[in-house]
Amino acid sequence: MPLEALHDLIPAYAVDISRNLETVLEESHLTEQQKWGCVLASAHGLGVAPVVRAVEAEAAGRLSPEAISAAKSAAAIMGMNNVYFRALHIMTNPEYAGLPARLRMSVNRNPGVERIDYELWALAVSAVNGCGACLDAHEKTLRDHAVPAVGIQAALRIGAVIHAVSRIVASETALAG
Repeated sequence: MPLEALHDLIPAYAVDISRNLETVLEESHLTEQQKWGCVLASAHGLGVAPVVRAVEAEAAGRLSPEAISAAKSAAAIMGMNNVYFRALHIMTNPEYAGLPARLRMSVNRNPGVERIDYELWALAVSAVNGCGACLDAHEKTLRDHAVPAVGIQAALRIGAVIHAVSRIVASETALAG
């Protein structure tokens, strides 16, 4: 499914989401790799099949195989980390935060792409998954690497829009099927 076909899956009641999709895909505060990695990681983080297929098809022409793999890795590892660290953040007993996580996260050390790109993708997925602890950690790393606030905001906006598109497509597909 080409990316343009996603617009056909978005009903009139969500015209703002369709327009926001166009806007974030024209994002200029990120490199093409950063932008499309955020889109791909967010889509994989949400796992809505028509959206993933459309984004995968588009990303294949815009990202290297290494960047595609790294974006999928960001979605995969953050799918785990966001649940675990969000739970620690929500729980009132601080004892658990002091225990070793004992979760394998070696991809974070060597994702196969520039550190900043991977951190932006992890940030976008963390926004989609609503993990404040991970958002704070990735935002700090990005700021430590001199990424401006507008770049960080762009990754957050991409995650938000891909989330909205995915939720709409999932609900409309459920109603149709």
